[in-house]
Amino acid sequence: VQLQASGGGLVQTGGSLRLSCVASGTIFSISRMGWYRQAPGKQRELVAVISSGGNTNYADSVKGRFTISRDNAAKNTVYLQMNSLKPEDMAVYYCNVGFLSRDGELSVYWGRGTLVTVSS
Repeated sequence: VQLQASGGGLVQTGGSLRLSCVASGTIFSISRMGWYRQAPGKQRELVAVISSGGNTNYADSVKGRFTISRDNAAKNTVYLQMNSLKPEDMAVYYCNVGFLSRDGELSVYWGRGTLVTVSS
């Protein structure tokens, strides 16, 4: 299983970016999909998560500005639409996906990070 994240870049304060993360490989089922971020000198933190049923949860700091979604057709892609970006959103963003085997065993994978830089 591999996770390929993309969409990071440089944006001005108030701008928008859309991150994507595609899961590939032998996949039986995907449970939750999410995004985390890690700023320099800080711990990695949850940004947003979406369950297989479409339930979402957001960090308070991004509520109302970020939207997480899943590809309804392929179901192996998760997006993070980031609007009204602030300098404090600047971090390396990582996708995180939980995969279920036929036996119901959960395996969690991390994608390579994608850097989001917000200029003030």
